[in-house]
Amino acid sequence: MEEIKLEKRRAERNAQIRALFPDVHGDDSVFAGGREAALSALARIDPPQYDRSRNFLDGKVTRLSPYFRHGMITLHEAASLAVQKSGARAYKLVFEFAWRDFWRRVWAKRGDAIERDLEVPKVPVGNAPLPDDILNGTTRLACMDQFVRDLRDVGYVHNHARMWFASYVIHHRKIDWKLAADWYYGELLDGDRASNHLSWQWVGSTFSSKPYIFNRENLERYTLGSLCATCEMRSRCPFDMSYESLELKLFSNHGVGA
Repeated sequence: MEEIKLEKRRAERNAQIRALFPDVHGDDSVFAGGREAALSALARIDPPQYDRSRNFLDGKVTRLSPYFRHGMITLHEAASLAVQKSGARAYKLVFEFAWRDFWRRVWAKRGDAIERDLEVPKVPVGNAPLPDDILNGTTRLACMDQFVRDLRDVGYVHNHARMWFASYVIHHRKIDWKLAADWYYGELLDGDRASNHLSWQWVGSTFSSKPYIFNRENLERYTLGSLCATCEMRSRCPFDMSYESLELKLFSNHGVGA
């Protein structure tokens, strides 16, 4: 009954917002706001299932990030409940909560410095501007375009998809990560400057020991092939090679970690 009441109130608020801002793009939020909804979402977490399936786009992720971002629940509350529910089997979920806490502590210590390179990049990175095909989701790569639609229309993107997208933008397209991170942050419903900008730096290797890259095998595994099957670029997929070949392609003769 409470869930029905929450959905009704959310639908009413969404209708009011659409009436006030008819020109704003995007779908109605898939998240119900407020402390009550946050606690309801927290009660549904399943730490062991999260551990087993979190990398899959249809996996049992918590979807708690908007509530953390807007102060509806705390990391301590979430971690405590996870341990209470699952004991040692909550390790991976609590570990991920710890990453969010770490990002916040880095931001508290370094301030606006997180918006520029914290370290020298470990591989060559570019400084190209953001092109329209990235901003509009018209790259013709089904995966990347879907991730942009999720970002623009819903304001929420699965964490694994965020990593794939950032890797494509930074390493394949050689776009300035700072421009991309600022744009991405502005579109997110759960936009947290520390988690967002430092994650982009982690992918780019300006706050990590090596860059994050992926290949088609990885993408197909965790999307169950759903995006690649419909991609018009599937016969010319830029990710369809081994990691060794990708490193040579993306980083020339420098190599990863050089």
